[in-house]
Amino acid sequence: MRVELKNGHWRPMTTTDTASVSAIADRVHASYPEDDAVFLERLRLYPEGCAMFEQAGRAGAYAITHPWRYGEPPALNVLLGAIPAQPTTYYIHDIALLPETRGSGAGSAIVEAVIAHAAATGVPNVSLVAVNNSGPFWSRFGFEVVHEPKLAEKLLSYDADARFMVRKL
Repeated sequence: MRVELKNGHWRPMTTTDTASVSAIADRVHASYPEDDAVFLERLRLYPEGCAMFEQAGRAGAYAITHPWRYGEPPALNVLLGAIPAQPTTYYIHDIALLPETRGSGAGSAIVEAVIAHAAATGVPNVSLVAVNNSGPFWSRFGFEVVHEPKLAEKLLSYDADARFMVRKL
């Protein structure tokens, strides 16, 4: 995914970005740690869904997304093994922006690019688990909280405020 903005750009993620992804994740998602192996596997399985945002030559954000199965968000820090042959959702694993990147338009730009990419794959929706009180941000893009009783325990593995959110395409 390539998206040009006045103050930076989104570009495809590469394996050399792992240290930057980990550093951003450690700052933004300290309560939701994941091993580098998780980031690298997502990149290997679906590189077209992984992107980095750069400002003045520095990494300021990342996005990790991929086709998946509706109502089955992957657990934290778990390898997927493979992308399903018949996906039923496009899953946003993570979009993380450093505090100094927020307000730059980078978040909105990548969400719009991800939604467009998801629509092109032919799946009926985009889904995610909202954490860090990010529900209002996702709502701006048409995501709605969906109460799936079978997900209650998995959502608690994130925290009590985690919400499963879906946007129909």
